[in-house]
Amino acid sequence: MNCRRAKCVALTFDDGPGPYTDKLLRTLAAHHARATFFVIGQNVVAHRGVLRRTAEAGHEIGNHTWSHPNLTRLSPARVRSQLTRTDRAIESITGTVPSLVRPPYGAVNKSVRKQTRRPLVLWSVDTLDWLRRNSTRVARSARKSVRPGSIILFHDIHPTTVRAIPRVLKDLSKRGYTFVTVSELFNVHPPRLAYSGAR
Repeated sequence: MNCRRAKCVALTFDDGPGPYTDKLLRTLAAHHARATFFVIGQNVVAHRGVLRRTAEAGHEIGNHTWSHPNLTRLSPARVRSQLTRTDRAIESITGTVPSLVRPPYGAVNKSVRKQTRRPLVLWSVDTLDWLRRNSTRVARSARKSVRPGSIILFHDIHPTTVRAIPRVLKDLSKRGYTFVTVSELFNVHPPRLAYSGAR
């Protein structure tokens, strides 16, 4: 997929895996959509099978730390520990260390950036689904703000978000969008601080 020519959008899901992720995976499969999941180490350990199914379905897995702290408030050693523990948990299930990191809350400073060479992936569209526990509002927020190259932030730990995704996929498909992973959006090489591939 050449996202310089096609209308690509990256759907990203934070804070899982969780009890609603399997339903989301079925929805994505029905629409032939790929996504990027930024997972929390503690939840990976609690839902090993879900993470395995996510990876086997061809979705991208990213590191979202072990316990979701604000990394800018931690020492460099603790930042590295948060990432390393999560890497090990993911690798033990998928056989692969994630190539992307999403810092919780989007909190980044120079110290945090020095602790990993991997791209730190933020977002260009925030659906505020953690606040608006309403499927209609979440879907509307995603549709309203999207443009080619957008990185849309969702959380698959909320059932209202998972219920919104069929509408998001249907509406954006009608508008000619293709759903890709973050790495695909950037042709495999995201910048060091990625928040939007919009052209």
